[in-house]
Amino acid sequence: MNKQEYTLSIFTENQIGLLNRIAIMFSRRKINVESLNVSPTEIEGISRFTIVINEVEDVVSKLSRQIEKQVEVLKAYYNTNDDVIWQELALYKVPTNVISEKAKVERLLREYGAQAVAIRSDYTVFETVGHRQETDGLLEALAPYGLIEFVRSARVAIIKNSEGFHLKLKEFEQQEPSEAIIENEFLDKRDEVFTM
Repeated sequence: MNKQEYTLSIFTENQIGLLNRIAIMFSRRKINVESLNVSPTEIEGISRFTIVINEVEDVVSKLSRQIEKQVEVLKAYYNTNDDVIWQELALYKVPTNVISEKAKVERLLREYGAQAVAIRSDYTVFETVGHRQETDGLLEALAPYGLIEFVRSARVAIIKNSEGFHLKLKEFEQQEPSEAIIENEFLDKRDEVFTM
């Protein structure tokens, strides 16, 4: 089986320490996290983790089920890049004099849809939004012109075939608790079970 890029969308209650526990699950399995973003959702008090990894589907499936076992995790989904609409934001700091003097740089910035977000006498900061290949393309193109600094955000993604998590949450809330009483089979064998 070949590894491929997967985007995990994990819906959680907003609890301190959960990020650390989820990160430990990846490190125990020696899975490198390519991108991690935590943001609020359309539901108050519910957060969304968007995590990108390169792995085989079987491992991603097991990992998603393991993450769902955390008390604060409501649901974990995993999708391929074809199943999600995603973007990353990138910022590029370049010397202002290069932009004003080189028409080629100006054409590059237009070609990649870069917009100026800060202009100073010594540097100008541009932003682009797109896929990794697009932001990397502009990074490589600007390198010969004295690129001062570069940073890219984590991925944000929306699942194409999702109706939104709020509907799924309403389904969970409407489910009635089980009528069946489940008894502990060891309850009447206390002395046998708990003796040393």
